[in-house]
Amino acid sequence: MATHIPTATPAAPGPARRSRPANNLARSTLTRTSGIGLGVTMLWFSLLVLIPLVAVIITASTGGWSAFVNQLNNEQTAAAIWLTIRTALVVTLINVLIGTVIAWVLVRDRFWGKGLLEVIIDIPFALPTIVAGLVLLSLYGTESPLGLHWANTSMSVYLALAFVTLPFVVRMVQPVLEDLDADVEEAAASLGASRFTIFWRIILPSLAPAIAAGAALSFARGMGEYGSLVLLSGNLPFKSEVASVRILSAIENDNPEGAAAIAAMLLLVSLLVIVILDLIQRRMVRRG
Repeated sequence: MATHIPTATPAAPGPARRSRPANNLARSTLTRTSGIGLGVTMLWFSLLVLIPLVAVIITASTGGWSAFVNQLNNEQTAAAIWLTIRTALVVTLINVLIGTVIAWVLVRDRFWGKGLLEVIIDIPFALPTIVAGLVLLSLYGTESPLGLHWANTSMSVYLALAFVTLPFVVRMVQPVLEDLDADVEEAAASLGASRFTIFWRIILPSLAPAIAAGAALSFARGMGEYGSLVLLSGNLPFKSEVASVRILSAIENDNPEGAAAIAAMLLLVSLLVIVILDLIQRRMVRRG
């Protein structure tokens, strides 16, 4: 006796195909509330960021390209810009290494005083930068109890920037480390992978976006630092004067074009470094 096996009748493709554009249209259409929120966001962003940046660029280009270059060709200005860029780059590299290690210790290790260390790391966020300069001056000034008399030297710039930028990489990497799946690492170890291989091929690609984001924040913060350097560095030309102090000097000397030119150069360098860091993290992710 033949057995009849029922077969499922395929659904008509027409309605399903028509429903997708409708769903996409629904997702792409702004509601009144969303439109108001977007408008407020763009207005706030324009007032705080976009319009001031445009104003700085316009002021810097008032005298034309030759005047812009002449402002930056000043020996004292060039020395201040180069010191700022060099110091911010070195401190950012240090933060990438030390910040990642600190985040690793906080996430993977258990030890007494861990909660206190968590609080201490955030002190540079909460402490006014002028107070940070006073604290550093008391420890590394002319009467340093450590015997490290770094005030009024180029070393003071490295010290101040390292202090104010410490938390950025730590706080960007830490939550990513906490969310990593330990089963993947255990599986790789069971297959004979070394600890270095696990870190380089599994952990680091996952951390690369967070490290790059923290490095970008650290570099940008270092490029614009001023408060912690006022007391500590002495603002000595060709020695410890940074670009932010040079901008203030230009403003005080009734030279807004020069101040805008320095600010535009700092903005350009910061954007370039951010783009480079983004390309690096994308390459690390693809490698992983």
